[in-house]
Amino acid sequence: MRNFITYLTLFLSGFVFAQELNCNLVVNAQLTGNENVQVFKTLEKQLNEFVNNTRWTNKPFALEERIDCSMVININDYDSDTFQANIQVQSVRPVHNSTYVSTVYNFNDKDFNFNYLEYQNLNFNPTQFQSNLISVLTFHIYMILGVDADTFELNGGDEYYDQARDIANYSQQGNVPGWAPPKGGDQTRRVLIDNVLSKTYSVYRTALYQYHREGLDVMSSDVKKGKSVIATTLMGFNDLHKRRPNSFLVRTFFDAKADEISDIFSAGPNVNITELVSVLSKVAPMQSKKWGKIKF
Repeated sequence: MRNFITYLTLFLSGFVFAQELNCNLVVNAQLTGNENVQVFKTLEKQLNEFVNNTRWTNKPFALEERIDCSMVININDYDSDTFQANIQVQSVRPVHNSTYVSTVYNFNDKDFNFNYLEYQNLNFNPTQFQSNLISVLTFHIYMILGVDADTFELNGGDEYYDQARDIANYSQQGNVPGWAPPKGGDQTRRVLIDNVLSKTYSVYRTALYQYHREGLDVMSSDVKKGKSVIATTLMGFNDLHKRRPNSFLVRTFFDAKADEISDIFSAGPNVNITELVSVLSKVAPMQSKKWGKIKF
């Protein structure tokens, strides 16, 4: 009995205190010509510890439930403690009863300039601006959490998107690119979170759930049924395209999913995709080469 209680305590402790993210964060300073400078190595080490060792939610995560993701920070230039950079963020989600993982968040954030002193403390305050470095990283962390939750439960990411919006709101005070209210054609963090939380673009969040939970997860037991759901889900973007052509949010969806969609509909049992290919060509014309690989 005692051994059982000890085992149960250890199991529950591991479940409750596991962090949410399993993130591979890389600082790439090759463009500076000084990639071996110690500050870049220190920055990479500190940021990995900050992202992976911080508890970002109050929900229990088992070790195997941690979200696999990556962040690549490309340093374009630096002067003392001032860095000009961009960051590519990506996260994946496991598919039920398979070894396959599906990319769900893929964002190339070009507006990432920050200040950093070697070994400075990195602290996150959910209600107060600390630095642009912290704000950008935590914004994307909560976007990763939100998108992941949306793929398992319809609109399950609300609380994480709300936190991302709060970060965007208080980070505007620094007058730093990426946080300002959107202008025509902007592809910034501010635009991203505003669109995600807008009812105008609700089809995006519905698609995240249907595509993954009712489509990909079903394919392990019924490939044709899962593919049919995915096709129907993707067709839903057509109405949004008519109202908001060339939407930034729709582009972010297909940046993450285009290769996968092409693979899904190029093998296995056939479903009716003639109309689907036509819709994909309209809503995501930048991916036309991949749509051309889909077999009728």
